Amino acid sequence: MPIRWFRKRDKEAIDPVCNMTVRKKTPPGGAWNYRGESYYFCGPGCKKAFQTEAEAYLSGRKRLDM
Repeated sequence: MPIRWFRKRDKEAIDPVCNMTVRKKTPPGGAWNYRGESYYFCGPGCKKAFQTEAEAYLSGRKRLDM
């Protein structure tokens, strides 16, 4: 895999609620630290949903399709 791929991946994250790609540096929904891990969000709604039911989203039991 090209080195560029790793650099891009380091700068981006997947919103755990809707699976959208967001930039870590400027996530529109902000970031939140949960159990020592940082999560990044596409919008405030996804962040709020994750804060309410983090385990459901992380386990895959719950997901918001965009």
